[in-house]
Amino acid sequence: MPAAAPMPGTELDVHPGKPPVLHTGAHARGDAPGWAAEHRHAVRSLVTEHGALVIRGLALQEAGQAGAVLHHLAPGPMTEREAFAPRRTRAPGVYSSTTWPANQPMCMHHELSYTHAPPGLLLLACLAAPRTGGATALADATAVLDALPPELVQRFEEEGWLLTRTYHDEIGASWAEAFGTDDRTAVEDYCRAHRIEFRWLPDAGLHTRQRRRAVVRHPLSGRRCWFNQIAFLNEWTMAPEVREYLIDVHGPDRLPFTTRFGKGDPIGEDVVQLINTVYERHTVREPWQDGDLMLVDNVRMAHSREPFEPPRDVVVAMAEPLHPTPCPPAFEGNAR
Repeated sequence: MPAAAPMPGTELDVHPGKPPVLHTGAHARGDAPGWAAEHRHAVRSLVTEHGALVIRGLALQEAGQAGAVLHHLAPGPMTEREAFAPRRTRAPGVYSSTTWPANQPMCMHHELSYTHAPPGLLLLACLAAPRTGGATALADATAVLDALPPELVQRFEEEGWLLTRTYHDEIGASWAEAFGTDDRTAVEDYCRAHRIEFRWLPDAGLHTRQRRRAVVRHPLSGRRCWFNQIAFLNEWTMAPEVREYLIDVHGPDRLPFTTRFGKGDPIGEDVVQLINTVYERHTVREPWQDGDLMLVDNVRMAHSREPFEPPRDVVVAMAEPLHPTPCPPAFEGNAR
């Protein structure tokens, strides 16, 4: 149903099962960056109110144009570090979507929630919509938290969650791609500064472990949010044949990534399925259209990417890094 227009010449549609969509009108097509600069505060207020916002009518067509809009809405985009899969830089501060098979879903997660200072805001621009599928779906992190079993939430709140990664040149992002340098000393300094245990491997690979909070309070509202990538980066989320292949080739302790309870205990397949099922029950989606822009509060909203039929060209920028918070219990990793 249309809601009250937050600014002249626009219409806000709010429907159950979908994120709000702001229709800008024809006047925005000729100067999308100028429109973004003029309406920045109103747009950001809508994101604060709803957790996410689709803006339709800007007619974004190329990465540089999208970058100009994104810079007006969130000055000072972040440089990505610790990516789990490669991206391409499309414009200053603007990246391609993560490389991931088109026929495979990318499960719900909060972008870079395993880093020491993850982004608070995501900005995505659709330069070419997929023929079918490919929505960036969303799920409210407070609703998900409330729907999970209290005893499971309590354990993750007390222990946090542990991400282990083994960087192989042939699987996902190499350590040089993830850390933005091939200087081992610089990588070691980064790991120490960001509370990451590390160990160099005989084959020139890198193994890391990092413990993070699973539940955080939203920086503005103070609401408790389920904020992590526990299910998304767990081995049980992989397709069974992929998991079996990786274990056969690299062994169970050298998977490219997996997650555990904060004290190191394995997370069972049943827990991963439960988390993903709760996400599915709270998912909202709006199919991409050419030229769309989406802003996502990265703490309040988890997001996913659904399978699609190419082409699909969605670029992303990250902004407003969160202040680092201590990992429960006190982190005692032995970086070496």
